[in-house]
Amino acid sequence: MAAGRGTTEETLESRLRGHVHRLAGDIGERHVWRREALQAAASYIENEWGAQGYAVARIAYTVAGLPCANLEAVRRGGAREREILLVGAHYDTVAGSPGANDNGSGVAALLELSRMFAGLDPAMTVRFVAFVNEEAPFFRSRLQGSAVYAEETRRRGDDIRLMVCLETIGWYSEALGSQGYPPLFGLFHPDRANFIGLVSNFRSRAAMRRLAAAFRAQSDFPLETTATFAFVPGVSWSDHRSFWRKGYPAVMVTDTAFYRYRYYHDADDTPEKLCYPEFARMTEGLFRALATLAREGI
Repeated sequence: MAAGRGTTEETLESRLRGHVHRLAGDIGERHVWRREALQAAASYIENEWGAQGYAVARIAYTVAGLPCANLEAVRRGGAREREILLVGAHYDTVAGSPGANDNGSGVAALLELSRMFAGLDPAMTVRFVAFVNEEAPFFRSRLQGSAVYAEETRRRGDDIRLMVCLETIGWYSEALGSQGYPPLFGLFHPDRANFIGLVSNFRSRAAMRRLAAAFRAQSDFPLETTATFAFVPGVSWSDHRSFWRKGYPAVMVTDTAFYRYRYYHDADDTPEKLCYPEFARMTEGLFRALATLAREGI
C-alpha cells in the first residue's frame, strides 16, 4: 500500500523534523502556566489539520479558571463508520522542558498520520486527537485531557475499537546496552534501543497483537511488544491509561522513554536530539499498519 498522497520517506522525515522544531524549538515549554505557548501549540495543530482538509473540533474545558482544549480531527469511515480507531498524542510538556521527544515526536507523527489518512477512504472512522494536560500535576487526575475525553466518549457510548497512544517515539540507537528495562524484562527483549515498542494491559492484548501483525506485515522496522501489568513503571504513564480506565482497548506506541532516552523530562530534550530517519521509517510503518486496521476492522 502506498502512503496517502504519495508521501515519500524523505519528505516524511523533513515534515516530522519541521513539526518537532516548531513545537520544541520555536514554541518550547508549553503547559497551562505558559498559556501563550500552549495556545501556540494548539493553533499550530489546528492550522496543520485545517490545511489537510479536516474540520477541527476544539473540546474546551477550564483548569483553575484557565482555558485549555483537546483537539480532534476525524476521517469518516464507510462500511464500518460507527467503529472507531482513535490515534492520540499529548501536546503539552512537563515544566522545564521544551519536549522534543516528550511529546513533540508524538504530535509530529499524529500530524503526519492524519495527512496520509486524508488520501484514504477507510472502512472504520479514524479519529485523531491532540490531548492537553497529560503531564504533572494533571496526570491520573480528572483534569487530564485524555481523562476528560474518555469520560465523554464512554458517556456517549462511542464504539472505540482501539485507542493508539503516541508517546515519546523519536530516539533510537544501535549501540550495545543502549536499552534499559524494568526488572526481568531485559531477559526477553534486546539491549539495543533500535526498535519501537507496543505496550498494552492484558485486556488490550488481542488488539495489540492485531496491530503488531499489521505493522510487521507492512514494515521491517524492529518492533517489540509486551502485554503486562499496569503497575510496572512506565507501562501506564500516558493517555492510554485514561481509556483503560473506561474499559476501552488501548495501546501505547513508544520508544520506551526514560528506559533509553537520557533527556526525558529534561531541559535538553531539544529537536536535534531526535533520530529522524528512523523516526520516519517507523511512522511510515505505523501508517501502513493503521491503514490496514482501518480497512479490515479490529
